[in-house]
Amino acid sequence: MDLETRDFHHPYQPYDIQLQFMNALYDCIEDGKVGVFESPTGTVSHNYGAFTQRNITSPSQTRLSPSPKPGGKSLSLICGALSWLRNHKKRTLEKQLELVVDGDEPEWMLEYARDQKRQTFLHQAQELEARLAKIRAKEQRQRLYMERGERWHKKQRTDDGNVICKELDEDQFLVEDYESDDANDIRGSDSPANNHLSAATQELMKKLEVPVDTRQGDEELDDELKVFYCSRTHSQLSQFINELRRVQLPPALALINSDGHSEVPKETGTGALKHLTLGSRKNLCINPRVSSLRHATAVNERCLELQRPGTSTEHKCLYLPTKENGALVNSFRDHVLAKIRDIEDLPGLGRELSICPYYASRSTIKPSEIVTLPYPLLLQRSSREALGISLRGHIVIIDEAHNLMDAVSSLHSISVSLNQLKRSRTQVGLYLQKFRNRLKGKNRVYVTQLVRLLDSLAAFLQQHANSAKQKGFIVKAVDILAGKGVDQINLYKLMHYLQESKLARKVDGYIVDAEERAPESVGPSNVTQTAKLSIPVLTHIQGFLSVLTDPAVEGRFFFERSEDYSDVRLQYMLLDPTNHFREVVEDARAVILAGGTMSPMSDYTSRLFSYMPSNRLSTLSCGHVIPASNLVAWPVTTGPSGIEFDFTFTQRKSIAMIDDLGVGFLYLCQAIPDGIVAFFPSYAYLDHVVQRWQVRSGTPLSIWERLAEKKAIFRESKENVRVEDTLQQYSSVIDRGQGGLLLSVVGGKMSEGINFADKLGRAVIVVGLPYPNLQSPEWEAKIAHAEKSIMDHGGSASDAKAAGRDLYENSCMRAVNQSIGRAIRHQNDYASIILLDRRYNSHRIEEKLPGWIRQGLVQSTTRKPFTEMMASLTAFFAAKEPG
Repeated sequence: MDLETRDFHHPYQPYDIQLQFMNALYDCIEDGKVGVFESPTGTVSHNYGAFTQRNITSPSQTRLSPSPKPGGKSLSLICGALSWLRNHKKRTLEKQLELVVDGDEPEWMLEYARDQKRQTFLHQAQELEARLAKIRAKEQRQRLYMERGERWHKKQRTDDGNVICKELDEDQFLVEDYESDDANDIRGSDSPANNHLSAATQELMKKLEVPVDTRQGDEELDDELKVFYCSRTHSQLSQFINELRRVQLPPALALINSDGHSEVPKETGTGALKHLTLGSRKNLCINPRVSSLRHATAVNERCLELQRPGTSTEHKCLYLPTKENGALVNSFRDHVLAKIRDIEDLPGLGRELSICPYYASRSTIKPSEIVTLPYPLLLQRSSREALGISLRGHIVIIDEAHNLMDAVSSLHSISVSLNQLKRSRTQVGLYLQKFRNRLKGKNRVYVTQLVRLLDSLAAFLQQHANSAKQKGFIVKAVDILAGKGVDQINLYKLMHYLQESKLARKVDGYIVDAEERAPESVGPSNVTQTAKLSIPVLTHIQGFLSVLTDPAVEGRFFFERSEDYSDVRLQYMLLDPTNHFREVVEDARAVILAGGTMSPMSDYTSRLFSYMPSNRLSTLSCGHVIPASNLVAWPVTTGPSGIEFDFTFTQRKSIAMIDDLGVGFLYLCQAIPDGIVAFFPSYAYLDHVVQRWQVRSGTPLSIWERLAEKKAIFRESKENVRVEDTLQQYSSVIDRGQGGLLLSVVGGKMSEGINFADKLGRAVIVVGLPYPNLQSPEWEAKIAHAEKSIMDHGGSASDAKAAGRDLYENSCMRAVNQSIGRAIRHQNDYASIILLDRRYNSHRIEEKLPGWIRQGLVQSTTRKPFTEMMASLTAFFAAKEPG
């Protein structure tokens, strides 16, 4: 298809850069490639106003408002990907019609067969669309009733599912008899479909090749080719879903009719697009006994407990799909597909239909054209399997992907502290003391082994806490498990026992119950601390034991002390996410990583996709829609008095340099109107600078007091202070014309997800480069692993050193680029970017900046002194002043 003739069905007239983005995205999916797309928000974002990605009054919501401006990055992703999807469906259906019968038959027979096949396709589409249309009409009537202030009468289930349990005796906490060590004998299941069958019956059915899932009324729909769209948080997904509602696409089926006319009823609004948003049990649970628990782990475990075989009817969850209520599951599916819904809509729909949204959503995955979900549900294989998600042949789009590698590593990393081990040991000890004489056979064996293992891990940490002087260092798994008697424990069988017996929840339940009955019987309050938080500490320790028994080649274990040295911990860290993400890449037809600031790109080309042939990897770094005259970017090497800006760790505490930095801020506050956002390398360094600026060094006023005379000063705090309050106050003073200076931290609360548009961000200043601590055990291990990977693949020693340095610099520059990207949010916005450090003047660092920033860098001098920058800034803002 000619690029000029592609219709992306964009709701606005897109910019040329957006057309370039959508065409590149379309081609990437068509060719089955992996694409890395960088597009600054100003290029592809609505002009929503201040703080658009985070609502000032409600941090969990996103504020959106209609705009006549061309749509954003989200709309470009939607229109590019879904236009390909609909076109691909059309082509596929046309090919299927051509292949219905052998070509040697008479033409009238061929045409008859094609028409019959066409009618079958159309009938299937019409049947589903008719059901969805009825649901839309019903919901429209409900809205009209509500708008007129009338009550919508509907018979509602009065039972809220909150069955009041009778007081049970302590037998409820006793683990069931356990006889099987077969890892394949899983007595629990994450699928409620099999709850009515015993494990033996299920096994027999498998041997006889009889389908185990015997739910009735489950009308299975085809697995549609679809887009899986993933972002970090549900608030970001909500913003994307709002954009999804703007797009109207023609139905693919209407394009295959033989006489050129549509036989599919024209879908209205956005009903043509079949969308599902997925969430965790914590997001979707409607059972008050479960949803009231505060932690996701507790919700998951309680949900699975209510499904276990042998659970009495009055204690089972009343909302679970069963073989009797398959029609409700189908109804839930149709209601979800009838309109584009957000995650907050699904629990209400589940209550209305009296069906669990978490489990019922699974039947909606197959017929959906686009599925939105947060990072953990897509990036973890266990989560995908639990939800029944197959990526095979589908399109995966990961937005806000600048932190993808960190996210994958974090999802597969875990730590356990000495205090946690001691609490768990005490709790298990009390449990064993209570039930020792009633635990039979393997139950007693495994609980005793667990006690021995907890003692060994705690002793390992205690020994190093007493003897080691370093704050942290690498340890080996074999050393962690070298405690007395641990070598006689089969950790794999023990892990299987913990999973199947649900011992963690039993222990937790017993401790809470015993504490309520007789607080003195369970000892000090720290024993029940975790239980009161509904986070069984033993469950957390199970997660650590799972990686201890099967660590990845790319993983390392560390001994670490806490910041205040009050506790020590064992940490498992995944150093390289390549292999974990490779599972996604190899399953999907195409994978798209998109973000406003994806630079430095070498992280993806040389690391995350290092195994991939270059012809399968596509990258695009879009320019900005703003004219060149709306941006001025300066790397500044010296201060007003000529002192070199060298904010390296060894030089950053120079009093003379900090004072010169303060004088520089005074000049900048004088020259730059409205709001300035400044980012420092760390909270500690920001505190140090502010303390120095508040000192009166032989002058009537301190630098801090002089700054306050020019602009109202606001400061990001590491403490648990509401960011929205600070932003609201900052916005208010700027609206009053007073001007504001917001001192923030790279990687802090202000550096991501907040837009400083227009007057809120006429300048972004970055002080220094926020390099991580190269001497930390974690970074030593990361760099060593990166260097070893190069050497293992035949690289030279110099190549290996370059790879380690690149990894280190890229981590720093990704954070810098995110901070820089807070300014210039739409076509008519303008701002200055000021980078204060001699190192910003190096070619290697400059190349790691986003392309649109590099294009705006001032190239007038090698040294780039402060005085020359001031002259440039004065002229820049003078040209922008009205009149």
